[in-house]
Amino acid sequence: MFEIKTINNIAQAGLDVLAAKGIAVKNEETNPDGLLIRSAKLHDMTFGDRLLAIARAGVGTDNVPVERCTEKGVVVFNTAGANAQAVVELAICSLVLASRDVMGGALWVKSLAGRDDVEAAVEAGKKAYVGPEIRGKKLGVIGLGAIGARVAKSALNLGMDVTGYDPYLSVEAAWHLHSDVKHAEDAAAIYRTCDYILVQVHHNEKTHHMLDAAAIDQMKDGVRIINLARGGLVDEDAMLAALASGKVARYVTDFPSAKLAGAPGVVAFPHLGASTPESEEKCAIMAAQELADYLLNGNIHNSVNMPELTLERAGVCRLCAIHDNIPRMLNSFLDIIGGENINVEHMQNKARGPIAYTVIDLGSPIGPELIARIAAVPHVHRVRVL
Repeated sequence: MFEIKTINNIAQAGLDVLAAKGIAVKNEETNPDGLLIRSAKLHDMTFGDRLLAIARAGVGTDNVPVERCTEKGVVVFNTAGANAQAVVELAICSLVLASRDVMGGALWVKSLAGRDDVEAAVEAGKKAYVGPEIRGKKLGVIGLGAIGARVAKSALNLGMDVTGYDPYLSVEAAWHLHSDVKHAEDAAAIYRTCDYILVQVHHNEKTHHMLDAAAIDQMKDGVRIINLARGGLVDEDAMLAALASGKVARYVTDFPSAKLAGAPGVVAFPHLGASTPESEEKCAIMAAQELADYLLNGNIHNSVNMPELTLERAGVCRLCAIHDNIPRMLNSFLDIIGGENINVEHMQNKARGPIAYTVIDLGSPIGPELIARIAAVPHVHRVRVL
């Protein structure tokens, strides 16, 4: 029986998925087969030799040492798309909050508590909180994945003129993109022309501080910027300077910091993007399903560090090998298997950059000696038999 450990609170619906598949949740286990987490930081965690996979009930995996996991043959999953609706709804809310000082106005009204002339004060003071309508304005969406594409469609329905940019747009995502969304050749085209900019990309070395002083300088005066993806995408010092000068009219973010909290022109949420009961449940279910399918069947779906590979079971047992993506690796496996007169019923090999994954369904069971020989092939990270 496989045993997994949860580090954060995981919705019961996800734990039920594991239980139904015969996978035990043992949080006292120090060397589990899998980890099911949300925002727990694992960079300083020592992994046991049994650890096969980590499933993150959420999208971002910057709390996981992905490179170390790859080297050890540990598959890292996320739940891309499971929390999309929750973030889309917050993005639509953010468009309005970026336009009109709803929050400032509401806080001002609260400050009037106890006065007898609230109605008169409101009528006299409301002009301080006015802002433009979003209908007819230009929205630029940088990142057209599950969230960005849906925000683009919703903004079109609200009467906005929408332009999108995503150099890594997948064919599947392109199919879901509304035909009225204009295509930008680069981010600079969005900076130059849009009244509102939503940045919805992954945070990595290439995207760190992508919205810096140089990017902001290219934008229209009075631009309104929304970042519900990751705080590191925006250079906070540059943003605060742009807000102070009026270059940026308002910055809405789901990632507050010591610099941003209380800063004029900043609307900061306490990381509410996926904080709905529905989203937490969907993420937990999806993460549990990914983890279970890999532990039980060797299938990989929605991994951030391994190739996508799913294969129907055939034969008596299944050999799964994570290895470097170099020539003749598959030949080496087949030579060892064929040398024992074991028939191959079904197999598949997929690569993702420097790493590859091979699944071979065999017509006969194999013992520990043969498994050890395959594991000893140079450039093999992990071998297991199901």
